Amino acid sequence: MSLFKARDWWSAVLGEGEEFDQGCLCVGDVDNSGSGHDKVVVGSYMGMLRIFSPHASKSSEEVPADAQLLEVQLQNAIIQVELGKFVSCSDLLHLAVLHPRKLSVFSISGTAGNVEHGDQYQLKLVYEHNLQRTACSMTHGTFGGVSGHHSLCVQSMDGMLMFFEQESYSFGRFLPGFLLPGPLVYNPRTDSFLTVSSARQLESYKYETLAVATEAETRQDQDLSVNSGGKRLTPDWVFVLGEQALEVCVPSFSHSSSFIFILGERNLYCLRDNGQIHFMKKLEFNPSCFLPYASVRDGTTNLLLCNHTNMLLVYQDVTLKWAAQLPFVPVATRLANFPELKGVVTSLSSDGHLLCSYMGTDPSFFSTPKVDAREADYEQVEAEMKRLQKLIREATRTQDILPKSMTDEDLTVKVAVSSSMDDPSQALIPDIDGLLIPSITVQVKLKANSVIQTSKLTVSIQPPLAVTQDQFILEPMDIGSSTSVKFSAFLNGRYLPADLKGEITVSYNSPTGVPKILQSTFTLPLALVCVPSSPAKTTKFKITLDTNQAPVQLSSIFSEFSIKSEDKDGNSLAFQFLPGPKVTLLASKTSQRYRIQSDSFEDMWLVAKELVRRFDQYFSKLGVKDFKKSFSGPLPLQEYFLSVDHHFQLRVSAKQYQDLLSEQAVQFRAIQRRLLTRFKDKTPAPLQNLDTLLDTTYNQLDFWRSITLSDLRKSGDSFLLLLLLLIKLVHAIC
Repeated sequence: MSLFKARDWWSAVLGEGEEFDQGCLCVGDVDNSGSGHDKVVVGSYMGMLRIFSPHASKSSEEVPADAQLLEVQLQNAIIQVELGKFVSCSDLLHLAVLHPRKLSVFSISGTAGNVEHGDQYQLKLVYEHNLQRTACSMTHGTFGGVSGHHSLCVQSMDGMLMFFEQESYSFGRFLPGFLLPGPLVYNPRTDSFLTVSSARQLESYKYETLAVATEAETRQDQDLSVNSGGKRLTPDWVFVLGEQALEVCVPSFSHSSSFIFILGERNLYCLRDNGQIHFMKKLEFNPSCFLPYASVRDGTTNLLLCNHTNMLLVYQDVTLKWAAQLPFVPVATRLANFPELKGVVTSLSSDGHLLCSYMGTDPSFFSTPKVDAREADYEQVEAEMKRLQKLIREATRTQDILPKSMTDEDLTVKVAVSSSMDDPSQALIPDIDGLLIPSITVQVKLKANSVIQTSKLTVSIQPPLAVTQDQFILEPMDIGSSTSVKFSAFLNGRYLPADLKGEITVSYNSPTGVPKILQSTFTLPLALVCVPSSPAKTTKFKITLDTNQAPVQLSSIFSEFSIKSEDKDGNSLAFQFLPGPKVTLLASKTSQRYRIQSDSFEDMWLVAKELVRRFDQYFSKLGVKDFKKSFSGPLPLQEYFLSVDHHFQLRVSAKQYQDLLSEQAVQFRAIQRRLLTRFKDKTPAPLQNLDTLLDTTYNQLDFWRSITLSDLRKSGDSFLLLLLLLIKLVHAIC
């Protein structure tokens, strides 16, 4: 064991499965005992607040349970805890707890106990502020130079600084150019706030500048003119870091009365209060947290710096003075004074390991036991090696490709799709633009190999395809018994599906009570979404597929469509999709090329996929093993980007339509209230065309509602079809 290890003085593991971060730890005399000894306050993201008074254990096996003074489960997650004079007309320390949507201030009081269980501590809520915005962090101090009490400043996730003066809310200001929240700290020497913006620069804002800046309650209000009652908020000075800051600290001890410390991802910075750099230290490791503290040498500052290699480093300015090993990676570290020891390093990990340690070179009395040295018996080692190799060969030779649990299932599922369409059709929509919507029957057969008590069958299918029934509750089955269910699939929308595949999921309990799931897939025929048509000679988009085999007549590949086709040579086919687009498929007579063309690029996806699938089946039946297909043309990225832009514009339009819909709904309700007032009046009065206005508003509501839903849904499906077609073409090229 190394001498340079942080010596454990007291430790505890907080909860199970809880998470902690940088602001979840603070130390101080939280119960105002007046002894000058600190307590450790820890809050977690699970809402658990704990207070400890650590002390050394008498024996190494003793669990320090009596060190915990208080444990309270709060309703919301705890982001940060701070100690300060947060209550007016009181000089006592109070605990401020920051929740995502609430700021609470508590008082901690202790009552002396009369029995051996010790003192009793209570947590009492003094006041709380409900936040209108989600909080990120907070800082406190004597804002404006006011002495005797502390004010609080909360930074929201959208860049607003909310100021609270004890029980009252003062004002709120938005930081200019805000994108993501960074560290926030108050500098009492210059009465200013320091934060690191998304531009990776340290910015300083004076409290006076924030107080007289333009009042803003929304992000849009930042663009108000100067004549609106305030000044535009600008930083007093800016220092470019060039990296994201993990933590900013302004020490208040006399040795560093004018320094600001910033811990970056790869560097440590020390600045003066006016923003001028004092020194910079390049780090050769990934830091996690740091803490400046007073040094015994005038003009210098000591720093505790923790990194992700479980190291605790002590620097005096830029010089490394000590290094110690920690058992975890700390996310926060503090210095505390306890009755038995002063200057204890208190560290907290992200998974709840709380450690109070000190640095020294206490010797370890552990001695490594002697190993029984003996000569190796090479004949015995060689015999054991041969035995193990024989076991490995037998296990490799007898292992099946599939586990036995997959081959010997308690239940067998088989899915069969009918070869003909239903008569009559079971579709909910009878026709689309004069084309009848067909449906097809799918039969699922289940056979039990053991006793099945309860089972449930679920059908999943790509929209806008739908089924007559998507869930079935099956009766109990004995060994060898079988059952079957039937349902019909059909098109239930005015756009194309991304895939014609469906999935059957059967969930049941095995005889031993273990829940199991079986899945099986099926493919619906292309004729379910399209009908034969006459080929188009001129189209807007074309793609060509090459093969390495002799040309094949399309009539032998798409036999169900060639019967009704007008081309008797079998070199061309046309598919008229029920939602509207037409796709033409042409085969070359002299080469191994096949062309797919249409006026809608994304609608060629289903035909291209079906063509490749049927080619694989056709040549597989002929015994061709080296069949290859390829696409040699350029990728149609321009059409893809146009589809993305079109989808984005539709989303913007949908937002505008939703705003118009909200305005019309407000107007509709206002007209209804006026009409109701007129109808309830005992003295009849003319309606003044309120009934006409009500009908017009209702028609507009119905129009905006329909256009918002239909256009965006069709655009989203076209975008998906085009993406799938691009992926297919990329695979063909590769």
